Amino acid sequence: MPRPLCRPAHLFRCVLAAGLLTGQAHAQPAGMMPGMGGPTQVGVVTLRTEDVPLVLTVPGRAVAYEQVDIRPRVAGIVSEILAEAGSEVAVGQPLFRIKSETYAAEVASARATITQAEASLQNAEAIVNRYERLEGVGVTTETLETARVTALQADATLSQARAALQVAQLDLDRTEITSPISGIFAFPNVSLGALVTANQTDALTTVTRIDPIYVTVEESSRRIADIRRRFEAGALKPGDALGLSLRLETGEVYKGEGKVVSPSVIVSQTTGTQELRLQFDNPDRRILPGQFLRVDMTIGTFDAILVPQGATSRASSGELTALVAVDGIAQERVLTDQGSYQNAWIVTEGLAEGDLLIVDGLNNLSAGAAVEEIAVIYSDDGVPVAADGRSEDFLRPGAETPTAKD
Repeated sequence: MPRPLCRPAHLFRCVLAAGLLTGQAHAQPAGMMPGMGGPTQVGVVTLRTEDVPLVLTVPGRAVAYEQVDIRPRVAGIVSEILAEAGSEVAVGQPLFRIKSETYAAEVASARATITQAEASLQNAEAIVNRYERLEGVGVTTETLETARVTALQADATLSQARAALQVAQLDLDRTEITSPISGIFAFPNVSLGALVTANQTDALTTVTRIDPIYVTVEESSRRIADIRRRFEAGALKPGDALGLSLRLETGEVYKGEGKVVSPSVIVSQTTGTQELRLQFDNPDRRILPGQFLRVDMTIGTFDAILVPQGATSRASSGELTALVAVDGIAQERVLTDQGSYQNAWIVTEGLAEGDLLIVDGLNNLSAGAAVEEIAVIYSDDGVPVAADGRSEDFLRPGAETPTAKD
């Protein structure tokens, strides 16, 4: 017969020993992961208060720097179109030409009138000179005064003729329509042979200057007042200049530099916003009038803590949380944020300077777990790596136990 494992006399002792062994087999220290012999290794960064820029993102719309409707100032038939659609034109460059024969004839007629008026004036002045020598002998004073009046009328007639010549010359010059600004010549709205009239309602075309170009943005007057209050209270520190970054419709950040041209002093009664006009260089015509854009305006800086977004989690209720290491134990903190900056949350409440934020080794880690803190820094790729030179994979699942590099 097989020998019993426990004799009856020692049965209670055997049962007690078995219970203790079973309890030891299943017991685990608090905070230890199954199958692990110690605290969970986690990567931590020490939080610091930083100067965080206050960036406002506002919608904007591109507006031409200059735009002119081209209209004729004299009537006639369009004989030439001297520029190509889409081409750059300079100030004073001819764009259209109107048949000028009639206006040239008017100029010639005005010149003839001037010649006639000059002759009349010379004759009147000669009579006045002769009468002045004969006054009191063969010419009465009354006759002399009449001659002088006639000379004055001849002089006025000459001045009128010269003014008529000037007007006729202006009309002749206006048969060649030139550009008042430098810009892009739009597609013409008339063709050769079209009859146009002076100062007509319909423009022949437009010339638009888009380098530089304006971008008009609008911001809530209430928000502007709040920013001013923060400046006055010292909670917001102004920078050397207002930083402007333009984002195109594709999401691409525009490389051109911008500056503020003029702020509006009027609040819209319908939208409660103030208008701000910005100016950007636009040599490559990347920005066209009418485009909708977004502008990031860096107003100033304020003190806050930046928390990497990858080290946080957000519940369905919107509550933002993170884990910090306190005396070897992971603790959960509820955070209050004011938006984001460069892939980090701007945290104003819930964390303090000097806290050890757990940024790596978060898989299956929960509050209350025992942790071993390993200081990490972020690589150029945004990956946390050990500050002492260990492999950047030392906290990844399945990685071997890390060792310091020589």
